[in-house]
Amino acid sequence: MRLARSLLRNIAVMAALAVLAATLILDVVGAGSAGRWLATAFVAAFIVWTLVGMVRDVLRGHVGLDILAVVAMVATIAVGEYVASLIVVLMLAGGQLLEDFAAGRATSDLQALLDRSPRIAHVRDTAGGVRDADVDDVAVGEVLVVRPAEIVPLDGVLLTESASFDESSLTGESMPVSHTVGDEVLSGAINGSTAVEVRVSRLAGDSQYQQIVSLVREAQSSRAPVVRLADRFAIPFTAISLVLAGAAWAISGDSARFAEVLVLATPCPLLIAAPVAFLSGLSRTARAGVILKGGAVLEQLARVRSAAFDKTGTLTRGRPVLVDIRPSVGTTHDDLLLLAAAAEQYSSHVLAGSILQAGRALGRPLPAASEAGEVATNGVTALIEGRTVAVGKPAFIASLTGAEVTTPLMSGQAAAYVAIDNTYAGALVLADDPRPESAAVIAWLRDHDVERIALLTGDARATADSIAAAVGIDEIHAELLPPDKVALAAELQPRPTMMVGDGVNDAPVLAAADIGIAMGARGATAAGDAAHAVVLVDSLSRIIDAIAISRHTLRVAFTAIWIGISLSIALMLVAMTGAIPAVVGALTQEVVDVVTILSALRALGGRRIGIPDETSAGERLDEVERR
Repeated sequence: MRLARSLLRNIAVMAALAVLAATLILDVVGAGSAGRWLATAFVAAFIVWTLVGMVRDVLRGHVGLDILAVVAMVATIAVGEYVASLIVVLMLAGGQLLEDFAAGRATSDLQALLDRSPRIAHVRDTAGGVRDADVDDVAVGEVLVVRPAEIVPLDGVLLTESASFDESSLTGESMPVSHTVGDEVLSGAINGSTAVEVRVSRLAGDSQYQQIVSLVREAQSSRAPVVRLADRFAIPFTAISLVLAGAAWAISGDSARFAEVLVLATPCPLLIAAPVAFLSGLSRTARAGVILKGGAVLEQLARVRSAAFDKTGTLTRGRPVLVDIRPSVGTTHDDLLLLAAAAEQYSSHVLAGSILQAGRALGRPLPAASEAGEVATNGVTALIEGRTVAVGKPAFIASLTGAEVTTPLMSGQAAAYVAIDNTYAGALVLADDPRPESAAVIAWLRDHDVERIALLTGDARATADSIAAAVGIDEIHAELLPPDKVALAAELQPRPTMMVGDGVNDAPVLAAADIGIAMGARGATAAGDAAHAVVLVDSLSRIIDAIAISRHTLRVAFTAIWIGISLSIALMLVAMTGAIPAVVGALTQEVVDVVTILSALRALGGRRIGIPDETSAGERLDEVERR
């Protein structure tokens, strides 16, 4: 579709140039009448083509900005300024080509991600040979051979003893990253100088790079805020242009003056400059490691006034470590951990992996459950060797045991409480420290017009309080179920509200927020699908980059629009005196278009934002704004 549209625009430009050249030649050789008829017929056909497109836009609910150009073409033909009318045709057709070029420049980083998407995998067969297969046909558990300098096509576990990968397209890390056997290798990473083998752990649709590609396609297809920006200015600008042109005609009594004024009423700042600025901003946020799902998200992010954060995996690292086992009377340390780990095999909670890892470290086989089920956001229950084991929040365990359960926690610690046969059996204490950049991110938001910041978490109050105090959040809502989070996010004022979270349980609130941002570096698929933006790098500080870039982009878009409109109105006022002939005015308008579009490209903003994550929030903002 895009290729066909670009081809039609090329044909329109070439046809306009050919007709213009033929008209001028006919005029020189004394066949001006034939030239006028040729120009009139061509411009009339172009007007019909433009009107059809305008009707389609109106039916979609968009204001037809091309009305000014159509009126200018009709007016110039009517007063005999057929050369000027051809230049207006060139302006419209050439402007659309210029938009394609500028959009291509603006989305170069997004397109690069799409172009690098691997489609073929080298699969090790049962005979020890290697066959090529489409990535969509590769199953979990199959072994891939990744040759030197090739892109890893699917997420997997490294089978080779050691290897080095370029992960810059995934994490922004410019230096090669070394991995050893057993490490996770993400699709999209580029292999180093030796061939390696990787066992597939996720299907193509669930692999990291394919998720990024899906996000990029969604971002490229969304242009809603661009249309809204144009619509805000379209009607008043059209009305002012027509009033000025009509006044010039009425004052001078010369109908040609109407055309001379109107050819300077360029719609390009609205039709082209704003889209180019937004596409540039989307491309730049992608370079910073954040994929925004379209320009609408970028515009909302630039205006954010309230922010809410999940705790685990968002403000904290999301990799808790078991630091203490506290059994109740009658239960041993090993039995408590072993049974809890056996039950946590059936849980998707972030603490489950840490408990499971610690349980396996005992060196004893984990017993299987004959029955198991997860109680959403509360915990897990399992029937293990005839005993009912429950692991979860204190309120959940208290509801099963009928007794109050609690254990003292230090800052940054969380606890998983255990009941065996409806009797309290003890607690497992885990530590999940705040991310080193969390406090700086919260401070930056508070210093830069984000008026309200809250912590929304399903974890226990004591844990929430300690993390909130460490990162500088005063408003705390703990022990929440997903519907509670959704309701609180909906009530946050002032708007727009940004919600940042990680994991499946955050998907509803991310979808419900004005701007839902998922920490997707470790593959939180459900949260990423529900969110409006996904952070591809495991760092909260990239959200600062995304907000700063969004604000810069919005400023550039409005500046480009006002530059174009101001220049057009100033030139129209001059043209009302008769000082600018129609042909000169049409050519001058092209200069205004180029100036406006070059101004919009400033949103692309220069060098990559490769600021180390340990840099302070203020230094990161200064760097972003300098660009």
